[in-house]
Amino acid sequence: MTITTGDVLPGATFLAMGAEGPQDVSLGDKMKGRKIVIFAVPGAYTGVCTTAHVPSFMRTKDAFVAKGVDEIICIAVNDPFVMQAWGESTGATEAGLTMLADAEGAFTQAIGMDFSAPPAGLINRSRRYAMLVEDGVVKVLHLEESPGTCEASAGESLLAAI
Repeated sequence: MTITTGDVLPGATFLAMGAEGPQDVSLGDKMKGRKIVIFAVPGAYTGVCTTAHVPSFMRTKDAFVAKGVDEIICIAVNDPFVMQAWGESTGATEAGLTMLADAEGAFTQAIGMDFSAPPAGLINRSRRYAMLVEDGVVKVLHLEESPGTCEASAGESLLAAI
């Protein structure tokens, strides 16, 4: 079942790079009593993800903060090493975005956002989406119909909806 507006996100554990290597990051802790934006991409270093989706949230970060958003989180079904390198290479980390790895795709599958595109080499990845979450409840959800586009899920589109 695909997550929808009004649903409570399931608890999940992501991975991020820490000083000692990969470390667990609890989504429950990130959501509790907070307003966050989560956006997901089919893959780090892929075309639209790198040239459009991540930059759209870098451009709009300050405007989201002005609307009370505590954190902007980018999720991809990749490993934490790749997410760290990608965050550094795009400038997303320096811009203040949180880059988290859903390494096994467990969260992505739990919310019904998984897909595969074998011709592109994308197996068991995440659909492209963006959502506003308040204290664990999905308030706004923008899902792209095609993984190769970034319109509804762009930072500007989500910002205009809140």
